[in-house]
Amino acid sequence: MKKIVLLGSTGSIGTQTLEVVDSYSDRLSVLALAAGSNVTLMEQQIRAYKPSYAVMWSEEAAEKLRGQVKDTDVKVLAGMDGLLEIASLPEADVVVTAIVGMIGIRPTIAAIKAGKDIALANKETLVTAGHIIMPLAKEYGVSILPVDSEHSAIFQSLNGEPKDKIRHILLTASGGPFRGWTKEQMANVQVEDALKHPNWAMGRKITIDSATMVNKGLEVIEAGWLFDVSPEQIKVVVQPQSIIHSMVEYVDGAVMAQLGVPDMKLPIQYALFYPDRLPMQDNKVDFFALKSITFEEPDPEVFTGLKLAYEAFRAGGSMPTVFNAANEKAVSLFLERKIRFLEIPELIGASMEQHKVIANPTVEEILETEASCYEYIESRC
Repeated sequence: MKKIVLLGSTGSIGTQTLEVVDSYSDRLSVLALAAGSNVTLMEQQIRAYKPSYAVMWSEEAAEKLRGQVKDTDVKVLAGMDGLLEIASLPEADVVVTAIVGMIGIRPTIAAIKAGKDIALANKETLVTAGHIIMPLAKEYGVSILPVDSEHSAIFQSLNGEPKDKIRHILLTASGGPFRGWTKEQMANVQVEDALKHPNWAMGRKITIDSATMVNKGLEVIEAGWLFDVSPEQIKVVVQPQSIIHSMVEYVDGAVMAQLGVPDMKLPIQYALFYPDRLPMQDNKVDFFALKSITFEEPDPEVFTGLKLAYEAFRAGGSMPTVFNAANEKAVSLFLERKIRFLEIPELIGASMEQHKVIANPTVEEILETEASCYEYIESRC
């Protein structure tokens, strides 16, 4: 029985992880859950999965949860201290980091130092602290198993192949709801328009990131750290059907791809049971119904968030933190209807222009950079 700690249990990845647990309750058990503020759903999860620990981000939410689950044996914790405690539980086998934002960095480090394998669904951890995380994982001999569908596809396409034979990673993108649009067409995009993703059911923030293609930019940087490749070795390919989840082109011209229906439970399950493959029902590509798979090249002058991601990747150091933090703040403002859709990449670019790069930032410097970036955007808006 594999015991999992699930950070971000009430979000999209978290709830789908628990669906995988439902399918394989004879092989997986939930040791600990963590969430932000959704006390109602957390109570339901506690009663369904009977974890030993639960963490809420605020003490207020934790206290409310304690009152609602006082008839159970669960230990309710709060804040970063709670996340760090459950991330390093001795009895845990794997920590699923599905928590949103840079809040995931410190628990991931704690889990690695405790010798836990990481099922990674938190982009920000590697985007901002890849220079810390990857060497640390190597030092402690733990596996970083990607949960993102694209990175899982690359991971699977690399199985059994020497990494020094990679010519290109071909990172696929759906193109989002505004694929093929011009900047003029996107000028008056509303929140409701940007939240209509054509293929994937995701949380609000990541759905907006997909619409701007900033999400793909974050994935480019993450892929660089996961697979030790340069920005020039990563190409983004728009694949609107979301059937090819990503590909690897080798030096001899061979291209390996992982295909599947757009369902996050597949990469989640693969990470939890790696290197084993277990059956999954109703998860088959019907090629005869599909008939065709098409490809397009993204326009970096329209989707400037993607272009800025490559610039941040090349600059390195603390610049990816600025790219990520500026995007988080800008998306939040857009969802609150305080800025226009096209102002999201504009604010990212302005934040990057005014930042002085720290070459090898510590965790404290990463968090300070995030805070100063937030302050800069607030001063502009």
